[in-house]
Amino acid sequence: MKDPMRLVDRFLYKHPNFGIPGLARYLAVGTGAAWVIGLINSVLYAYLSFSAAAVMHGQVWRLVSFMFVPYDRSWIGFISILFYYWIGSTLEQYWGSGKFTVYVLVNMLLTILSGFALHFLGYSISLTATYIYLAMFFAFAVYFPDVQVLFMMIIPIKMKYLAYVDAVLFILAIINNPFPINLVPVVAILGFLIFCGGELLGRIPKRPSAQTVNFRRESARIRREQREQLYHHKCAVCGRTDTKYPELQFRYCSRCAGYHCFCEDHINNHVHFTE
Repeated sequence: MKDPMRLVDRFLYKHPNFGIPGLARYLAVGTGAAWVIGLINSVLYAYLSFSAAAVMHGQVWRLVSFMFVPYDRSWIGFISILFYYWIGSTLEQYWGSGKFTVYVLVNMLLTILSGFALHFLGYSISLTATYIYLAMFFAFAVYFPDVQVLFMMIIPIKMKYLAYVDAVLFILAIINNPFPINLVPVVAILGFLIFCGGELLGRIPKRPSAQTVNFRRESARIRREQREQLYHHKCAVCGRTDTKYPELQFRYCSRCAGYHCFCEDHINNHVHFTE
């Protein structure tokens, strides 16, 4: 089975113009408009959330409008719009419009599919984009764990600690909700695991080897391997070379300490060398 992220990277490589530039801004503006609607017209506001039964009766706009339902209809909801706009725009700059658009669409599609699945199982529920934005937040915390925000507008706290708290609340939501409704947050968060699972696994400390590395022997082995295979570039993550995989593009990472080469699948998806 192919790595889903490799498929995404290849798709974006072949379609460099794919994506919605400024998607985070459009989401924020749409959510702000929905927040205002919630203040002035509760009946119209109720028509925004996702309902499989309503969609099947012709209210197809709910397939998109649920993405704009704010976290809360109070002033807290308005602050959350600004917060997620900042997170989304930062991820969009870091990943690029194409990858950020795919990330949003994948989580959006998973939420829709879970809603239809529950409907056909006899459960009628309304869904919003709460867990989609939670997945966005988790992704931000993975790539920018030490960025500080003002919790409650007063207390400076790092994003990774907020992510730990949200992860606990997420698990509690799974435990406290009955089956199969408790699978909705799990399905909605799968996009995060697909995109960021490799990054998380790469940060797990590995048990040091009991064997002492002979650096002279290793350097000689690498030179011998290069002579035998006649390659110029070798990915520091997967080990693929430009000889065995001539269709791959190889780049050097400017953020890593030293001179490390990566293939197109891992140039933006690896743990940076620090020594």
